[in-house]
Amino acid sequence: MMTGVVNAHLEALIRLTVRGPGGQEQEIEAVIDTGFDGSLSLPPTRIAALGLPWRRRGRALLADGRESVFDIYEATLIWDGAPRRIAVDAADTDPLLGMALLHHYELTVQVVEGGRVRIQALP
Repeated sequence: MMTGVVNAHLEALIRLTVRGPGGQEQEIEAVIDTGFDGSLSLPPTRIAALGLPWRRRGRALLADGRESVFDIYEATLIWDGAPRRIAVDAADTDPLLGMALLHHYELTVQVVEGGRVRIQALP
């Protein structure tokens, strides 16, 4: 089980460790975004610091109807205590955790400032 907290902006946050191919690690705080169907997004500066390898270009339809084209990289994420290889979308925003990582997990959020966030594997 993984836990996090709800901040003053009512964003559900969780701390994660992301590892690059050379073993370099960064701890990040990601906003859980149920409208994001990917795994994780990171700013290009963090991607560069981790030395993540580029894999391909991606496209997404944004909420306002615009299409976005972005780079996709590969990283290892420590997820539920174990390393997991994931795709990382480059985005000039705060890190976002998407629904692809939550597949086969239960997300519980107490939506009040300081509320508990819990991510637990489904049986």
